[in-house]
Amino acid sequence: QVQLVESGGGLVQAGASLRLSCAASGRSFSPNTMAWFRQAPGKEREFVAAITWSGSSTYYADSVKGRFTISRDNAKNTVYLQMNSLKSEDTAVYYCAARNYADSYFRPSTYSYWGQGTQVTVSS
Repeated sequence: QVQLVESGGGLVQAGASLRLSCAASGRSFSPNTMAWFRQAPGKEREFVAAITWSGSSTYYADSVKGRFTISRDNAKNTVYLQMNSLKSEDTAVYYCAARNYADSYFRPSTYSYWGQGTQVTVSS
């Protein structure tokens, strides 16, 4: 069984930075893609960023492009999301997701494993 544990969320002011981490564990963990999604109250879960585990290809939602950076450390089985120039509209619960195959990177239904989420609150 694969487990994903997020950390790094918190309350910050607009313009600040945060770095989220997602540590993966499990004997069967051999990801193709890892991603970050977020969900604000009353809204659907939306794609934020994704990274392929082998080729380091990265993908971003237009709303975060240029401000957020996704990266991974294969040796630590960890993926990061560096968030700069945070805005109030970035406030949400951020979820880490992973899957063992290639598919559409922005659809939540294509990911097999999910973390419990970490709250990010940006005050204006």
